[in-house]
Amino acid sequence: MTFKNAEFEQYAEDVKKVKATPTDQELLDLYGLYKQAIVGDINIDKPGITELKGKAKWEAWNSRKGMSNEDAMNAYISLAKKAIEKYGM
Repeated sequence: MTFKNAEFEQYAEDVKKVKATPTDQELLDLYGLYKQAIVGDINIDKPGITELKGKAKWEAWNSRKGMSNEDAMNAYISLAKKAIEKYGM
């Protein structure tokens, strides 16, 4: 595991421990970046119209399509740092 991967995994754990829940948009952004960093471009079908949460998560991930794993990892770390500073641990 590289330093960047270790840092990414640490922030992925730490951001789950914030005292207050981030906004829905912040959570979706974190989700989309995390999936892009780990999996790459979206590889699942878009959920049906009645699955609002699943559809929002799919769209958050799909919006990162084409972004490299490394760029997604860097963006995730940056966003996670901001969330931790904003909401505290």
